Amino acid sequence: MKAIIFDFDGTLANTLPICFYAFQSVFKQFDDKDLTSEDIVKMFGPSETGIIRENLQNPNKAEAIELYYEKYAESHTQFVKPNDEITELLYDLKDSGMKLAIFTGKARRSLDISLQALQMDGLFDVIITGDDVVEPKPAPEGLFKALALLEVDYTEAIFVGDSEADIVAGLQANVQTVGVHWLPDYQTAAFMQAPHHIVEHVAQFKDLIGEMK
Repeated sequence: MKAIIFDFDGTLANTLPICFYAFQSVFKQFDDKDLTSEDIVKMFGPSETGIIRENLQNPNKAEAIELYYEKYAESHTQFVKPNDEITELLYDLKDSGMKLAIFTGKARRSLDISLQALQMDGLFDVIITGDDVVEPKPAPEGLFKALALLEVDYTEAIFVGDSEADIVAGLQANVQTVGVHWLPDYQTAAFMQAPHHIVEHVAQFKDLIGEMK
């Protein structure tokens, strides 16, 4: 095993609450709609900008996108707390020589806000965001790009995610796929397609990696 590719929201950071808040702010201000978290999850797939462009009725989409990022940035520390176990895991993996990557549906702009706030910037060898793919998850395009940039074979990598789309993408890319429920908020409670492994604690993931090396 040479590389681990992670999803971000709900996998590496409990950022779903800030995503919900920012989207709710946008749709309330521009469309006068009160969206639930479930409503927003149903829109997931494209990046934040894609979600707003595809679902907002108000024509002022550029202004709405800017409001999203404004709300996301100004409220990040209020909604998102660092997870010491996950941060330690990433540093331990990095120190062991493992290549690390992110494949997320997030736009690069919001991911950079989160990585900097959580002191995770600089940890990843490759980052693929929703801005970098034509077909978002569950399509495996982003995983194929990550594998190519990491210069590893699909047999040498693991993909870790918390959503059904993550699992489907990982299985379609034919990589070892791990579904995680180790943060307070995650996208999919029960996976319709079974990943190779399901992990509920960081320590359990460490044991799994030890077995795979």
